[in-house]
Amino acid sequence: MRLPRLSIYVLGQMIGPTALFAFLLTAVIWLTQSLRLLDLVINRGQSAPTFLYLTMLIIPSLLVIILPIAFFAGTLFALHKLNADSELVVMSAAGFSRAQIAVPVFISALVVMALTYLCGLYLMPAGQRAMKDKVVDIRADIGAALLNEGEFNTPVQGLTVFIREIDSDGTIRGVLVHDNRNVKHPITYLAVSGELAQTPAGARLIMFDGTVEESGRAGAQLSVLKFQRYVFDLDQFASPTRVTDRATSERYLPELFWPNSRLPPKLRNAYIAEGHNRLSQPLYCVVFALIALAAVLRGRRARAANALRITFAALAAAVRIAGYGVQGLAVRDPALGFLFYFIPLAAAAIALAFLAGFDPFAALRRPKQVEGLS
Repeated sequence: MRLPRLSIYVLGQMIGPTALFAFLLTAVIWLTQSLRLLDLVINRGQSAPTFLYLTMLIIPSLLVIILPIAFFAGTLFALHKLNADSELVVMSAAGFSRAQIAVPVFISALVVMALTYLCGLYLMPAGQRAMKDKVVDIRADIGAALLNEGEFNTPVQGLTVFIREIDSDGTIRGVLVHDNRNVKHPITYLAVSGELAQTPAGARLIMFDGTVEESGRAGAQLSVLKFQRYVFDLDQFASPTRVTDRATSERYLPELFWPNSRLPPKLRNAYIAEGHNRLSQPLYCVVFALIALAAVLRGRRARAANALRITFAALAAAVRIAGYGVQGLAVRDPALGFLFYFIPLAAAAIALAFLAGFDPFAALRRPKQVEGLS
């Protein structure tokens, strides 16, 4: 079926505001979330592309939350603009019904809902897994954390490394390594030159033409050993390379609903609650579409139209906040998991009733009118 031109026009009016709100919200939250990775990247001597790669992996988890909110804000703004410019009145006069106005709104709601499902069910866990694996690799790559010439680097507690200069070919000039893990027997390595090598056994610092100074008896004794070539094992200071357990955000939907049976009950409930949350979050796109339509179409001829729109906007915020609160309740009591779907369905039913002409204040106004006539 081909959409009428007016439906395409309404759809086009919604795309711009929705995309703008999504971009602004994503940019602001992305900036705050990426700052926590900045310290890790700088201290470990990683490059700017690595930082951008890590921060891009955060975006799918942000879009799961941002897309429905941006869709509601963009839809409400677009419909309000069409109403303020009297374009909805012209459409109605031309025979364009409320149902026809709602068609492009629901089409955009279904598109945003599909994108939210894509981010929540696949892109978010895939991105979180890739980011965690990359962060573990960065922390395990202790060699990269040492390549800061002219600075005293402390990649781990008890180890201090100083590199005076690094040539263009990777040769290190002037090396000092102070191993103070054993306070009673600290060891200091001094070398004229060296190089950092990645061997099959791990990262190694190879030093040439230097000395090993070992202190004993609380500093009363000092032994000095000269060497021409000395290999220092850096992997002994590295963190574990992998973490077997996956966080909630890193698990796909089957792993959330059917986790390991040996898990504690509270953790198992948290996984199941997260699974229901991912399935119910995109449903708010349709709910927000109905609320936006009810706020604008019902308030078009109302005396307090602006107050009605603010009320519906507050209703949308309250519904979404209630949806977030359900997750904590479901972790404590799995029987409350039905609330994940009941809240959006109930809000959709209320908005649909308003669109159909239901007025909860009509019963309150009727007695006053009868009393005035008497």
